[in-house]
Amino acid sequence: MFPGFEVDDIPVDPDGVDDGPTVVHVRHAGTGPPVLLLHGHPRTGSTWYRVAPRLVEAGFTVVVPDLPGYGASTAPDPQPGHAPHSKRATAERLLAAMDALGHERFAVVGHDRGSYVAFRMAMDHPERVTRMALLDCIPIVEHLERITPEFATAWWHWFFFAQPGTPERVILADPDSWYHGDPEAMGAENHAEWREAVRRPNVVRAMLEDYRAGLTVDRADETADRAAGRKIEQPLLVLWSARDDLEQLFGDPLAIWRDWATDVRGWAIDSGHHVAEERPVELSAALAGFLSDRPGV
Repeated sequence: MFPGFEVDDIPVDPDGVDDGPTVVHVRHAGTGPPVLLLHGHPRTGSTWYRVAPRLVEAGFTVVVPDLPGYGASTAPDPQPGHAPHSKRATAERLLAAMDALGHERFAVVGHDRGSYVAFRMAMDHPERVTRMALLDCIPIVEHLERITPEFATAWWHWFFFAQPGTPERVILADPDSWYHGDPEAMGAENHAEWREAVRRPNVVRAMLEDYRAGLTVDRADETADRAAGRKIEQPLLVLWSARDDLEQLFGDPLAIWRDWATDVRGWAIDSGHHVAEERPVELSAALAGFLSDRPGV
């Protein structure tokens, strides 16, 4: 995977994040405009292995971290209130890693949970983020304000993961059975990296803390953004998987995002949820066009 990419473990201890130093595991390559690719749950950065080299070939510098707490990136111990695993704290750690790599301004692409980190990064640091693509995502508060029996049935894991202690015991009793990874669909190396990660108790705990923060501190941050009238001013590309349930449950994602951003465009891709693995050529073309600011994209 990732031919020609360098691999680094970058120590970070950003100001304003009072929970000690951590390490961001990152792959990076290229010489053009920088773009940061953020994966979702329960993947690692290796989920981008079919996309990242294509973006390098398209002329971009591509940075692919494991989200703090996921994969080989470390995370602080949980605290009451879940602030160390908030999207704000995660974004600060990734910004510190980008500083270490010499990237002051860059585009960011986020999928699933990584989309929430990208969103927080752009909202808190508009001077750092040039443009943003969000995949399979609407704001957390928009999810929670649209709770229906269908949503609660399909997305029950949000509320199960929020319970203290129990999810760790259930998942770690048999991680392979819980996560159902398919090496043929994912690719053997990607699957092996992912499987090793989700069998580690510290990774499972950090992934659950991500969800616990989502329903508490992250929800509060988004509520405060909306009350203050803050919006994303950078160009925003919204893509969603046609064979997942985002549009079915919530309607047109673009209509939702237009309440949160001033320059929104996007469309569905004929894919299941893990679009970077399932439709890498189509996704890479969409991202390259948007990141290059080609007319009509």
